[in-house]
Amino acid sequence: MNPSCRFASAKHTPFLRNSHATSIFFLRNSHRVNTLVPSLPPIPPKPSSLSILRFRHLSAAKRFATLSSFAEGEAEGRKEGVRAANGDEVDGIAKAFDISSGTASAISICMALAVLSFPLMMKSLGPGLALKTRVLSYATLLFGFYMAWNIGANDVANAMGTSVGSGALTLRQAVVTAAVLEFSGALLMGSHVTNTMQKGILLANVFNGKHTLLFAGLLSSLAAAGTWLQFASYYGWPVSTTHCIVGAMVGFGLVYGGPGAVYWGSLARVISSWVVSPLMGAAVSFLVYKCIRRFVYSAPNPGLAAAAAAPIAVFLGVTGISFVAFPLSKSFPLALAQALVGGTVGAFLVDRIIRKQLGHLLVKSNTPKPEPKEGTVHHNIGFLDDVAGPKGAQLEIVYGVFGYMQVLSACFMSFAHGGNDVSNAIGPLAGALAILQGGAMGAEIVIPTDVLAWGGFGIVAGLMMWGYRVIATIGKKITELTPTRGFAAEFAAASVVLFASKLGLPISGTHTLVGAVMGVGFARGFNSVRAETVKEIVASWVVTIPVGAVLSVIYTWILTRILSYIL
Repeated sequence: MNPSCRFASAKHTPFLRNSHATSIFFLRNSHRVNTLVPSLPPIPPKPSSLSILRFRHLSAAKRFATLSSFAEGEAEGRKEGVRAANGDEVDGIAKAFDISSGTASAISICMALAVLSFPLMMKSLGPGLALKTRVLSYATLLFGFYMAWNIGANDVANAMGTSVGSGALTLRQAVVTAAVLEFSGALLMGSHVTNTMQKGILLANVFNGKHTLLFAGLLSSLAAAGTWLQFASYYGWPVSTTHCIVGAMVGFGLVYGGPGAVYWGSLARVISSWVVSPLMGAAVSFLVYKCIRRFVYSAPNPGLAAAAAAPIAVFLGVTGISFVAFPLSKSFPLALAQALVGGTVGAFLVDRIIRKQLGHLLVKSNTPKPEPKEGTVHHNIGFLDDVAGPKGAQLEIVYGVFGYMQVLSACFMSFAHGGNDVSNAIGPLAGALAILQGGAMGAEIVIPTDVLAWGGFGIVAGLMMWGYRVIATIGKKITELTPTRGFAAEFAAASVVLFASKLGLPISGTHTLVGAVMGVGFARGFNSVRAETVKEIVASWVVTIPVGAVLSVIYTWILTRILSYIL
């Protein structure tokens, strides 16, 4: 079977409804999966598609490949190295890291022990608390970890799925890179201040004097969102973690606080993002990929055109990110000037790196070509025309440049995701801890650093154990990706999320990236997008908020009964 089409077949797809079931509860059976769930297929052995950072050997002396090795490639393909016996279950970590099932099981056990023991060393369980409060605080931290674990298992594919699908990174490299950056983003960029009523969905004063009910509702929201995320991750559906937690809190607020407890305007904005996000992502990625085909593929020397386009893309990306997301000054002229300087420095550095790594290929490709004969008719190429891609050495250079660019964009998205989405787990967790330990309802709550680190650890653990499932969907099942297509999708998704958030438009990072991947597929023709996969993804989006709401109501009913005997 052609590896690039492997995920399209019914034989290998994890969307099969008759797959062996696994438990939706992490602590019970999170590290065991069925052999019907496929690993990512090996990248087809093209001379131009070795990963930028692909390991040369699977020995102790592993080295990262340089950019030129990605561009030049090797004739022989290399398998992902997943060991699977006939009919035997294979551990998810073994698939991702090319290790034995025994080693993977040992890692899972160590991780479980760390999950159970780390909270005992955190300040939230420090001295001075009553035994009952310490026990409930310990349970609250585990609820928060469960939600963070599922964020890592599902949402991290936003950053790394396209890089794995295009071959710019192996699955192992993507998991390791994302683990480091997600944890760093959560710890360094995660919000240190939150509010008991998360996401502007619920009115705080409705629950005045109902501390136990609100505490149960926040824990139930974490459990409900985590349950649906884990179910979606098992089938490889990329769903929005923000929508999960919003749906859970809406269900709790509506049933236990009444219609007046919900900000219906905020909920309407969330629902509208189902349409706005994928459409904007698809439109921008369509335009970006068409620009690449028009101005790079159709250039007389596509390799040089790609090398010239890369610094421009870096300049636009770094300038936009610096100005919109990380302004260094409150003064508009000064912030703009600093962003322009940052973009210029980034473009210069990328240009130097590309020319250093690919200089020898650029020299080869820059050989003079014979003059066209008189009378030759030159046809102007339209922006939407289908342009044939370069071949040979030119294709090597183009894929080398854009593969490098794709890894850079994936690293930034991963870091930003860790800083942003950790709040989906840590926000309700911090609110529940504050209520439990006597904090004021509705007031701002300072999140300790160790709690942020706890959320980052949960994201990393979920990514390592189940992240490969959704990465497979983003990278392989929607449309076939190459470094140019993957870069177009990631660059478009990052740009849309950045500027839409700044303008206050309702947006979802997950929905935007899925739409962006579809957009590059549409740029090649409507038949290039696998409709069946898209239908399943959209259906999972539609039911996310209702399912989260129903589960939250059920879990709140159970928890309130349990807490009535404890408190």
